[in-house]
Amino acid sequence: MKKALFFLFLLVYATASSLTVHAKQKATSTKQQKQVNKKAASKRGKSKTTSKKAGDTARQKQAAETEQKKVHTRLNTLKKEIGKTEVAKGKASEALTQSQKAISTTERSLAELGQKKAVTENKLTQLSSEQAQLTATVAKQQKQLAKLMQQQYVSGGEDRMKLLFSGDNPNRISREMQYMNYYSTAYSQLIASLRQNIKAVDAKKSETKETKQELDKIASKTSEQKQVLEKEKARHAALVAQLSDKLSNQKKEAERLAQDEKRLGGLVDRLSRKIEEQRKAAEKRAAQARLAEQQARKQAKQSRQTKQARKTQSRPQKQESQAEIVRETPYKADTASAFGKKRGSLRMPVQGTITARYGMKRADGPSWKGIFIKTSAGAPVHSVAGGKVIFADTLRGFGRLIIIDHGDHYMTIYGNAQTLNKRVGDTVGSGETVATAGNSGENGETGLYFELRRSGHALNPSDWISTR
Repeated sequence: MKKALFFLFLLVYATASSLTVHAKQKATSTKQQKQVNKKAASKRGKSKTTSKKAGDTARQKQAAETEQKKVHTRLNTLKKEIGKTEVAKGKASEALTQSQKAISTTERSLAELGQKKAVTENKLTQLSSEQAQLTATVAKQQKQLAKLMQQQYVSGGEDRMKLLFSGDNPNRISREMQYMNYYSTAYSQLIASLRQNIKAVDAKKSETKETKQELDKIASKTSEQKQVLEKEKARHAALVAQLSDKLSNQKKEAERLAQDEKRLGGLVDRLSRKIEEQRKAAEKRAAQARLAEQQARKQAKQSRQTKQARKTQSRPQKQESQAEIVRETPYKADTASAFGKKRGSLRMPVQGTITARYGMKRADGPSWKGIFIKTSAGAPVHSVAGGKVIFADTLRGFGRLIIIDHGDHYMTIYGNAQTLNKRVGDTVGSGETVATAGNSGENGETGLYFELRRSGHALNPSDWISTR
């Protein structure tokens, strides 16, 4: 009887001990579950905070896009004005060339007119002298003719027939006939010479008149040419002033290009830092996920052990003595450089001709940090390698721009595009069309501006692209 009571006591004691252990385990499990619930609630709170921040970022982005559209409209207007200015500059340069030619021609004409005027004046002087001499000769001959006519009148004007039949001395008749021959010959010669001299005087008068008229025309033409020359000189001075202003504006434009280049570098740096932050955050989230998964496995294992303990209360319980140690994987940059292995084998992003190369000096501006490939408008632009689009919008000085991150801190930049075929966040493959070439930048030519950078530093694309 006593022995039966002793065994009954032992059974009650064992049952009580089992119930006590079970209660302790249950309390521990409840405590752990509360901690898990608390952590989950904390994560939900953080998620709500993150969502709120994301909403604020979205609103900021929308406001920025609205402002960007306004800037884009102003930029297009400015580009049209620049185009008009370039056309005006071309016309002014052409007008300047024509003005210089006209000035040279006018100066030549003035020199020739001056020489011709001097020759004409000498000729006029000579004609006046000759006319005076002829006038004097005519006057002298007229006096001689008057004297002869007077002598003939005084002598009675005997003719040859009357003298021949007069019956006078033959010697006298012969002598008188000889005198009359001399007189008639002299008279005829004097009249012929007088007529010729009078005609010469009239010719000299006519020639002198024509020469004076020609000289007057030369003087008038010279005056007109002088006026034209003065106008051309004034026009030339205005063109020089206009080109001086244009040169000043071009220097300002070069300074603005340098600022645009600086802005692009700042954008690339910001995007690089953002990518690094995103990678660090991704690594941290992955580590937290692994830790949470390990904790969940540990709790599940403990729960299974608790259930097993309930089933085998009489058997001794083995406590799990080994605890898993979880460490957060620190952020580490990828040094595999898969993109770097493609150096020298990348294909051209667009078919065309390279008109500006890396390191070339721009006119009164910064050096090129990429290459410009001249091609037709609308030509397809291909990604040189696979990656993710991290920027696709308009940037002042570079037009429509798309930036692709290829990993390992490498990124490629495609500017001056006509259209952008991809958006931020899109994944692209090697050779995939991401844009079309155009002239949306301020280069003035139709084509593609291409850059290649690593950790924000520009690299020479010619060392990476194979033109074969």
